[in-house]
Parts: sequence; structure tokens; C-alpha cells
Amino acid sequence: MSGKRIVVTGATGATGNVGTAVVRALGADPEVGSIVGVARRPSRWESPKTEFVTADVARDDLRAVFDGADVVIHLAWLFQPTHRPETTWRSNVLGSIRVFETVQAMRVPSLVYASSIGAYSPRDDDHPVTEEWPTHGSPKAAYTREKAYVERVLEAFDRSHPRLRVVRLRPGFLFQKAAAPEQRRLFGGPFVPGKLVRPSLIPVLPDIPQLRIQTAHTEDVADAYRRCALQDVKGAFNIAADPVLDTRALARIFGAKPVKVPASFVRRALATAWSLHLVPATPGLFDAVLHLPVMDCSRAREELGWTPRHSSEDAIEAFLKGLRKGEGFPTEPLKPDVGRGHELATGVGERP
Repeated sequence: MSGKRIVVTGATGATGNVGTAVVRALGADPEVGSIVGVARRPSRWESPKTEFVTADVARDDLRAVFDGADVVIHLAWLFQPTHRPETTWRSNVLGSIRVFETVQAMRVPSLVYASSIGAYSPRDDDHPVTEEWPTHGSPKAAYTREKAYVERVLEAFDRSHPRLRVVRLRPGFLFQKAAAPEQRRLFGGPFVPGKLVRPSLIPVLPDIPQLRIQTAHTEDVADAYRRCALQDVKGAFNIAADPVLDTRALARIFGAKPVKVPASFVRRALATAWSLHLVPATPGLFDAVLHLPVMDCSRAREELGWTPRHSSEDAIEAFLKGLRKGEGFPTEPLKPDVGRGHELATGVGERP
């Protein structure tokens, strides 16, 4: 089969969020001849031009998987267990290093890495930052520390291998209908039933002045990954749709009344729930989200020709619809010898 051969790590993931969307976008492109989807759990999901391989980037030999590839898109990322950061570090940081080293060893010409808005250094105003803004992350959350560390590794790797084309995407929060149930489980835990997330049952929403988020529909972000894989571009690209959302905008989407609540109160409540293992999201991640910068996405539009088809409100609405309907991608359970912490590996990548 003619056309480019592209390997995608985190191709199915627990949430079925980014990986499946990227594989679908690549499969529909005539420039792509074949796709190898790498995931730690087997999948019943099928896609044109795609062969699925079961492998763990943190411990399995990837040389045969990467052999003959024109591009490797590295999406695989472990979000939990948040109470065991050494586990996520081993999978996310050491696993990413293994991917980068294997790309070089197998002479793959191009590497596209899923970074995140979470890699950026904190900023407390709304002035948009370009891709030149420092990527030191927030020290308060494992996710942001790991994303920032991998950025440092990739910078050194890029300098050491000038013939390799290295691209990194830094998306905001990513949403789509099909991934909503698993995203709820990953970040809200089992005590937030999806069917209860409807306007009639949420009369008020906390109005936290510092909170503002940038989102995008997963299908639009998948299109950005496709463009990065197939176009002769290098460097970093911010990816998010308009407009930037604050809690008042979210309240409008939910049909709820915004009620001013100090961020310190929300953090204390979250810290208590996390310490009791009631929710997986950590108070440190909440702190990091409050200080994320607003990204300027001009470079993606100008150099990639990327324009999102969905607004940020559309992405949130799709997520809410998925929660209420309980839709999602089927995934097989991991083998028994893989620890409980590995059950939540995912190719989401672009969401802090």
C-alpha cells in the first residue's frame, strides 16, 4: 500500500478521546497508506488502514513497531493513580523517553508529541501567550510537572538530532461526546453520575474569578495532529477554540446561576475529597488550572492552516450530551499482571 506509514501510541486509550479521533482522521486522508495503533489494552474497535498492536511504551520493545514508520505520533499518557505519582512518572516520563529514543534508533523521520497547555508556566492575567512562553509547568501537580519535564527532554533531543522533524502540540481541554463517561471517571470519580449533570439538577455553579479555560473539540484537535504529521512543520503549536471560557460562561452553558465562591473554599473541599479517595483530581491540579495562561493560537491557524469547526461552547455541549447518554468507546480490561494504577492509561494527552 502506498502512502505514509504512521504509528500512533495511545491509539485507543481508556477514554477513547484523542487516540481514536487521530486514527480516524489519518485513516480518511489519502496521503496515509497505513496506521499502526499502539495501546496497552486490546481493542474491539476497528478503523480503515489500521493495525492495532498491544504494547506498553514504558516497558515493551518498540523497535519492531516503529520499523518503517514515516511518522510517530506519541499520545500515550497515564493520568492516574494520582496517589502514586511514581507510577505516572514511570509511564509518562520514562515511557516518553523510550519512545523518543526508539524513534531515533529506528530512524523515523518525524515525531509528533502530545504536550499540553499544562506544560506552560503559570500566568495570572489574560494576555495571550505564544509558543515562546516558558514551559516550566506548575510544581503543584504531577501532570504539569511531568508535561514540563518531557518538554525539557524533547528540547535536548531535538537539538541533538537536527535531521529529525520534531513537532509538539499544546492543546487546551479536549472534549467530545463519545469520551465523556470515561473522562468523568478519570477526573470526577464514581461519585459524579453522568445522568445527573443536566441543567435542571444544577441550579448554581461556583463562580471562581481566577478560573478560565480554553477548550477544543477532540475532532478538531485530531485534525491538527493529522496536519502536523503530514505537513513539513516543526516546533510547538498552541491548539484551542474560541472563546476563552470563565465560570460565568460555563454557568450559561449549564443553565445555572453563578455564585461567587472563594477558590480557597473549593480547594479545601477538593483536598478533603481527594484525601478520602472520593475523587481522583488533586488539589494541586486545581491550583495549576487556576493559573494557566491564555494561549494565542495564531501560529496553528497561519502555518498549519488549522481552523476549528467547533467553538469551545460546542465542545462543552458535546461533553455534556455524552455524559447524559452514557456513550463511550468499548475497551477490553488490562491483563491481570498489570497493576491497578495502569488501568487508566489514556491517549488523552492534551487535557490538564
